[in-house]
Amino acid sequence: MKAASKLLFIVAMAIPMLQKIVIQPHTLHAQETPQKQEIPVMQGIRAERITTSRITTRVLFSGETSGIPVMFLHGNLSSATWWEETMLALPKGFRGIAPDLRGFGSADTSKYVNARRGAGDWADDLIALMDKLGIAKAHIVGHSLGGYVVWRMMADYPERLLSVTLVAPGSPFGFGGTKDTLGTPCYSDFAGTGSGLANKLLIKAIKDGDRSTNSLFTPRSALRNVVLKAPFVPKREEELLSSMMSVHLGEKALPGDAAPSKNWTGFAPGEWGAVNALSPKYAGGMADKLVQAKVKVSVLWIRGKDDLAVNNNAASDVGTLGARGFIPNYPGKDVFPPQPMLDQTRTVLERYKHSGDSYKEVVLENCGHTPYIEKPQEFNEVFHAHLLRTQK
Repeated sequence: MKAASKLLFIVAMAIPMLQKIVIQPHTLHAQETPQKQEIPVMQGIRAERITTSRITTRVLFSGETSGIPVMFLHGNLSSATWWEETMLALPKGFRGIAPDLRGFGSADTSKYVNARRGAGDWADDLIALMDKLGIAKAHIVGHSLGGYVVWRMMADYPERLLSVTLVAPGSPFGFGGTKDTLGTPCYSDFAGTGSGLANKLLIKAIKDGDRSTNSLFTPRSALRNVVLKAPFVPKREEELLSSMMSVHLGEKALPGDAAPSKNWTGFAPGEWGAVNALSPKYAGGMADKLVQAKVKVSVLWIRGKDDLAVNNNAASDVGTLGARGFIPNYPGKDVFPPQPMLDQTRTVLERYKHSGDSYKEVVLENCGHTPYIEKPQEFNEVFHAHLLRTQK
């Protein structure tokens, strides 16, 4: 079975259970973190536990303290661990900094993501960390969910940025539920987005600590067949897997709460957790604000050509699943088409360029959702050139 078909199968198998999220309470009432032990770091990486004015979390460092700061923001179902090799490969004179974001890894489990603020909690946490470390400005790199945080940084804190690198970022309009490059919502209540998209079988496997490939719904299977382009298997797969399994679980974390909807899919976003925060109900609205920001910086957008998670027909977008017959009672593409994620990002960056600074889009061949892990040499060549050029 091809990777794309596997992912569609995985998501479609979870769809019949989505209604239960609306009707029944979650079984994970309290915040839970199944992966208790600290994940080993590579030689040359320093791990510190830092308390800011907002949150206590684990932060990874590379390079000299006096180096130019480059802050790395990880994606969903991951942690700062994913950035270690990229941090170690930074050019001389740069300092890598990667925190575990709220809701993930070794971040304080009592601190929840208020989805009603979109990426606001994460952006404010990052600014608090910069202030704690005495950093006035930094280069910012965000992967996937981390890309949503970068959009928010570009809108709310552009004066704190030296440059921006977006790695397979989510659309600036949020994930799912929008139908054009303007981010027009398919439904006024944003049905079909938010925590109802969370795969309950994958969440159960995380809670159970299942590191096998005995089903398509384990974290390792998701990593190999969804995040990465098969048959690629990273050298530090065990550490990446531990990172995935360190996600915080609960009704205010993953999967988060959900609201009922009379519109297609039967669910709308709730108010807590990362998945709800990515809904266009809360994550949208950044496009105009970042375009209108008085301070602009140079942007590098780099992605894999074979990315299944973020594209114009994303395999976990219910618009894609409905159009392909995986979800019954699909209202049609006029009502709920697959979200044109790439077109939305490109359109917003074109507007950003015309109102201020430049952007560059780079597409890596034979690469999935994690270019910096799957194609490190090609990624670093482009990324380092971007850092060095914008630092001058």
